[in-house]
Parts: sequence; C-alpha cells; structure tokens
Amino acid sequence: MLKVRNLTKRYGEREALKSLSFSIEPGCFVALLGPNGAGKSTLFQVLTGLFAADEGDVEVAGLSLRRQARHALAHIGVVFQQQSLDLDLSVIRNLQFQADLHGLPRSVAAARISAEVERFGLAADLRRPVRELSGGTRRKVELVRALLHQPDLLLMDEATVGLDPKSRRDLLAGLHDEIRRRGVTVLWATHIVAEAEAADRVLVLHRGVLLADASPQEVTRLLGGATLEAAFIAATQ
Repeated sequence: MLKVRNLTKRYGEREALKSLSFSIEPGCFVALLGPNGAGKSTLFQVLTGLFAADEGDVEVAGLSLRRQARHALAHIGVVFQQQSLDLDLSVIRNLQFQADLHGLPRSVAAARISAEVERFGLAADLRRPVRELSGGTRRKVELVRALLHQPDLLLMDEATVGLDPKSRRDLLAGLHDEIRRRGVTVLWATHIVAEAEAADRVLVLHRGVLLADASPQEVTRLLGGATLEAAFIAATQ
C-alpha cells in the first residue's frame, strides 16, 4: 500500500531524511516511533505532497507521488499533528467542506457523515462550532473528516498529543475498528512508546535514519533493551 524508496529531504545543509526506504502491506497498523526532531513530520509532509523530496520516490497503491500525485493522494487520509479544523464553523460544515473538496456527491457525503459521527459519538455535536469542543472531540472530528472519502492509507501524525487517556484510547479504538471493517492501512507517528507496543510493526526513526523495522518484540531485541521503551531510549539518546 505504501512504498518509500531512497527518500531524502534536505533543509539547506541539514538532511532531515537520509535515503529512507520501507514498505507497508495493506491492512497493517504501523507505528513510526521517533523522538522530537527525528524526521517524522517531515516524512508526513512529503507523503502528503506538502513538501517535495530532494531524492527518491513514494508509491501509494502502486501510484508514484512524483508522476501521479493527484491519483496517489486520493488514496490517503491524514490527521496532522497541528489541528486544522475551522474553529468558527460547525462540525457539520467542516465535514461537508471536506466532502466537497473530494468531489463526493451530497447524498453520499450526507450518508457517510451520518454513519461516521454516530460511530464516533459525535451526533450531538454536529451543530456546535468546533471551538466549543474539547481536544479529544476535535480529534474525533478530524478522524471522521480523514475517513470521509474512504482512503486506503491513513496517516496519523502525533495525533494523541495533548489528549487525556480516555480520548487517546477512543481514538485508537476507532482506528482499529476501521482496520477490521475496511482493511485500512495505518501509519501512526508517535514518540509515545506505549502507543507503538500495540502495533503490527514498529519503524524506529532517528535523525532521518531508520534504525529498526520489525515487530515490537523484534525491535526490542534488535536494539538491545529489556523493554521497547528501554531499547528506544538507548538507541536514540
């Protein structure tokens, strides 16, 4: 579903990503684990077309991001680290605007919005301005927005930062439900080790270099720690 080949991104003399390569099979939940400054957000900005890589290429569902960007990006849903909802619009207006951007017919959009807000417990908040919502509820709205066009690949960039434990649990439960129902592929960027422990695979990124790519247990062994947290800290100090 996602193939990254020799991806390099520079900011002046600094290489934020250094010949990065990995691939993700459909239906996997993959945690991209790295400390602040590891290159996680830069990678997501490249994957979503906001930045162009200096070298290498990305394929989404077999489509090159360099040569077939519009078609490749149509397969992606994204929740960025920084919240990006319009605070003055209601929940329903934010969702309808996203559906319009993807060219969804109004009848299809209405049906999907209705189903998704019910699934995530947002029905009572539909007419409320986003600025009145809690951080956890806003994240749920952003996840619903990312899922409206039914993407094959979902990118989550530090999506639980600032959330309380219940909101974090609810968000993760919603993602795993989407994987079970539609076989969505998830790339979840985080620096919280506990979130990575439940993933199918863990990619450990440090200073733009991939240090490990395996199951949580195998990454722990490869990086030489008693726990995944201990291994991660030792490898990225």
